[in-house]
Amino acid sequence: MSEEIVFDCLHAEIVNYCLNNSKDQNDLGTLEYIGFTTGYRLIERLTRDVGRFKDELETMKFICTDFWTLIYKKQVDNLRTNNYGMYVVQDKAFRFLTRISPGSKQLEQAPKFVAFTCGLVRGALSNLGINSTVTAEVQTIPACRFHIEVNRG
Repeated sequence: MSEEIVFDCLHAEIVNYCLNNSKDQNDLGTLEYIGFTTGYRLIERLTRDVGRFKDELETMKFICTDFWTLIYKKQVDNLRTNNYGMYVVQDKAFRFLTRISPGSKQLEQAPKFVAFTCGLVRGALSNLGINSTVTAEVQTIPACRFHIEVNRG
């Protein structure tokens, strides 16, 4: 339990630091980059004793189960795909949004709290050989959808 609180506080401080030291308060690139490098390193440790994944879908399932559980202590609620390189990962109680009150002003601030995770997923996939673009959509707090588009060739 205590490591979860430390992780939440660290994430909040990273968000504050990146946005307060940026010329543009809406520039989420630094947060995404920190997430990318963290995800790239984490997945390497997590998969060192795991065999190679047979395909892209198996890799995505691993991200939604083992990887997500390592970081957020739960699996995603839903994974959908169109089988053409587009995946939607849904978390109905996304950890970094659960302590935010619902409301339109808070909804505007939500991208700050999901940018790190977009980078985290993109970095993990990159290390596993999948070049992707990851974006997040928050329509109602605390639910979040992550859209993963695999960049082919």
